Amino acid sequence: MARVDGEPLVPVSAPAPTLAYTDAEGRATDDPAAAVHGELVEYDADGIARRRTRFFLTERELPWLPVSEPAFLLWVLALLMLVWVGIGVVLYLT
Repeated sequence: MARVDGEPLVPVSAPAPTLAYTDAEGRATDDPAAAVHGELVEYDADGIARRRTRFFLTERELPWLPVSEPAFLLWVLALLMLVWVGIGVVLYLT
């Protein structure tokens, strides 16, 4: 909080963070859901950039995987559940 002589306390606020998003075609966008690249810059009370956070999303396909990644992960989940049930049956029977 800052006080100017004779005035009540006034809170000192830092400038709002600056957001910049880029879509898959490389155009600037305001929609975070469409963004594949972005940057967030946070400033201190003096207006100096103190924290810069960058992100990027890439979608890659695995050449050795014959099915989509979600399908593969579902198969892995099903296999792990079968192993878990198998261990449970073995423990129940012993």
